[in-house]
Amino acid sequence: MHHDVIVIGGSYAGMAAALQLARARRSVLVIDAGERRNRFASHSHGFLGQDGVPPGEIAANARRQLDVYPTLTWLEGRVEAATGPVDEFTVTTSGGGTHQGRRILLASGVADRLPAVEGLTERWGKAVFHCPYCHGYELGQGRIGIVGNGPMSIHQAELLTAWGDVTLLVNGAVELSQEDRSTLERRGVTIEEAPIDRIDGHADVATADGRRLSFAGLFTATRTSPSSSLAEAMGCALEETPMGIQVRTDAESKTSVTGVFACGDVARAPHSVSLAVGNGAMAGAQVHRSLLWPATLAPMQAEGGAR
Repeated sequence: MHHDVIVIGGSYAGMAAALQLARARRSVLVIDAGERRNRFASHSHGFLGQDGVPPGEIAANARRQLDVYPTLTWLEGRVEAATGPVDEFTVTTSGGGTHQGRRILLASGVADRLPAVEGLTERWGKAVFHCPYCHGYELGQGRIGIVGNGPMSIHQAELLTAWGDVTLLVNGAVELSQEDRSTLERRGVTIEEAPIDRIDGHADVATADGRRLSFAGLFTATRTSPSSSLAEAMGCALEETPMGIQVRTDAESKTSVTGVFACGDVARAPHSVSLAVGNGAMAGAQVHRSLLWPATLAPMQAEGGAR
């Protein structure tokens, strides 16, 4: 079957886009590898109407709603390659299956690169977070630790003072100028220079000099990159942002490859469920517009910062 649109990635942005396209009675194939970025979190916050709901429940309910539309097909699998020109794309999955489509929408999300600190990965999404709007309120204005991971940690430490008493754990990963130190001190941020030995308990930091610092929760500014190399292999321009690498898109969600669009965390920052849903819905509408008026398909131009 030749689909109007193949959506690669069936998390929040991909499903939001697919919904717009299915409601426009377009033939849509969603291919999903089943690796939602927030699968480690027990509850999702900050999404109007779904605040405090487990993220898996939000995704499952959305999937049930999509299943109502007869022009939408859902395929569980991983995309290995996407080739061909606009209107004649061929997508190949890990099982060897091939699927044809007129447009491709990349909604495959990003992978988080965490600091190499013992005990951090096991607590990711449970006691260690990256988004204060998603998880800051639940810490009850308690002590918050920032595990240093580069320049964004400074901004994160300043921002999180709205949610509690903040300590920036430099851990040899953050270079602080005198101006940075003065700004953080004015904000009431404690600067902890001792390296981190490990994280244990709920959110307890054992320092290399033998102390134990207990926190209500920890945050770290992860570095992100597309969860697969598909976009780059297709020739889509990438760009560097303060949060990591993402697919470069224009205001219409177009990439630098004609007929290929991108949305959600893989194409925009900052990241949250609500922002992904909004961006996905808009991207779906833009893809539909390109099917109605092919003259709008001129791709985004790769400019400075792209690679």
